[in-house]
Amino acid sequence: MHPGPAIAALWLAWIVSWALASFWADPAQKRAGFRAEAQYRVLWLAGTILLFVPAHGYAGRLRLWTPTLAEAWICVALIAIGIAFAWWARLHLGKLWSGTITAKADHRVVDTGPYRLVRHPIYTGLLLSILATMAVKGTVWGIAGAAHLLVGIVVKARLEESFLRGELGPVYDDYARRVPMLVPFAPA
Repeated sequence: MHPGPAIAALWLAWIVSWALASFWADPAQKRAGFRAEAQYRVLWLAGTILLFVPAHGYAGRLRLWTPTLAEAWICVALIAIGIAFAWWARLHLGKLWSGTITAKADHRVVDTGPYRLVRHPIYTGLLLSILATMAVKGTVWGIAGAAHLLVGIVVKARLEESFLRGELGPVYDDYARRVPMLVPFAPA
């Protein structure tokens, strides 16, 4: 059995469930604004398109490697683990979650659950899933897409941190000194 349908199903389930879950977030009290977010949104759009260019039928310079069936299924497992980690973080954040850079009523630093491991566990989980998707594809397009998404995630994480520092002040600075940004157990 080919892992392609499983990969597509995992990503589709994540997109649909993530969109539906947006309805149970608290309303924003303050937003960073569309202009501030435009840069990462463009990177995410380009990265998503590139990452999901079909990989079948490529030979030569566009396909850099072809994983074995076992390696491909390991990548499927890593995609599922990354999505599960992102969902754990999303559920742990609860009504404070937002798809955009916002502050909610009673906004506070969440430093428990996955947020004790990294400051942006949703992005950490998605990065694992993105890198595993790139690895199973083995194409120039997959690498370019993953690179765009990685840069977009870092750009958004930095924007969020700047916004949260403005909203939460020294409490967020203390959290940032203790907990790494994206990679668990890395120096903060």
